[in-house]
Amino acid sequence: MLEQDKNPFKILEEDMKNVPPELRKKVMDDIAAAKLVMELTNLFTGNFASIIEGMLKTNK
Repeated sequence: MLEQDKNPFKILEEDMKNVPPELRKKVMDDIAAAKLVMELTNLFTGNFASIIEGMLKTNK
């Protein structure tokens, strides 16, 4: 088979299946930690716009 006929995405897919379990666990733990930080940030800062809007609204 010619070099140009090889699908590079198939080669990448094969490489991903051979990832060591400890590396996979570390990556998944890092993703979980990043997601936790994002959710906590959203919890404490996400509603500021609606709070300020509610404070500035006047009731008729």
